[in-house]
Amino acid sequence: MTEVLDHPDKWECVTCGHEWPREAAPEAAPAARVIKDAHGNVLADGNCVILTKDLKLGGGSQVLKGGSKSKPIKLGDGDHEISCKMDGMAIGLKACFVKKA
Repeated sequence: MTEVLDHPDKWECVTCGHEWPREAAPEAAPAARVIKDAHGNVLADGNCVILTKDLKLGGGSQVLKGGSKSKPIKLGDGDHEISCKMDGMAIGLKACFVKKA
């Protein structure tokens, strides 16, 4: 059918006058967030990471040494993209301070 009138909220057939609602365009699925380490490698759940520099833990004098390797990571949303265990502690890290192991 080529003779269709295009209204903002509906379609209309020129020949018979039949009207039908315009279907909403399907919403694009949100793009999956890509998290990259300090060297540009893409990280995924289950990867292990290594700290690239010493990080002082907030609220105390404890420091995580550069070169410390984590247990398998879990990626998440928010300011700290990585959740993992390192040196027996559960911590949240920013991806810019780690490299893929």
